[in-house]
Amino acid sequence: MSFFHAGPAPRSAGPRSGALRDGLILTPGMKVGLFGGSFNPAHEGHAHVAETAMRRLGLDRVVWLVSPQNPLKDARHSAPLAQRMASARLQARGPSMVVSDFETRAGVVWTVDTLRLLVARHPGVRFVWLMGSDNLADFHRWRGWTDIMRLMPVAVIARPGSLLDSRTAPAAARFAGFRIPAEQAGLLPSLSAPAWTYLTAPLNPLSSTKIRTAKPSRAGS
Repeated sequence: MSFFHAGPAPRSAGPRSGALRDGLILTPGMKVGLFGGSFNPAHEGHAHVAETAMRRLGLDRVVWLVSPQNPLKDARHSAPLAQRMASARLQARGPSMVVSDFETRAGVVWTVDTLRLLVARHPGVRFVWLMGSDNLADFHRWRGWTDIMRLMPVAVIARPGSLLDSRTAPAAARFAGFRIPAEQAGLLPSLSAPAWTYLTAPLNPLSSTKIRTAKPSRAGS
């Protein structure tokens, strides 16, 4: 089977600046989930992914990385960053959930660059990349997707409508030999990449697209 690789991923971590403050208070040994997205807007489905990962992986933090603009999506359909950050803060409940505009501060666009930069800035932190199963289905189209799989462990959380496709996705097939059982998910943050798992939990059907396209209900309805 051949796999599509969305362009070569540079080996550098992307833009750096000694004066860059990422706002993340992380210490070596911490287990931290990185949850990226447009969050246009953030909703209960996103909270489901973050909270499931927090509980099943035994994470100390989940950092919601709000993208300045997904390069694979039309910018005309994106709300302003401040609005999307605000919606993420409403869903990221509790002190262990952190909403960050790190990608905007660092001037990075591609996820692979974001993750390399965070790994370089926070040595000793046990990062795990988090994503819904709807993203796994298209993960092989991301720039540097194989590099992401080899950079840090990955946890995929089931999302409605993508269960079958994501289980047979090219990325899942490519790294099938590195998948660990969901029953051992608590070990994932301590494993060396590549390593990934697929977690199921009661499903939340909400999606940002449905929220954006929903029509206001009529008064009295």
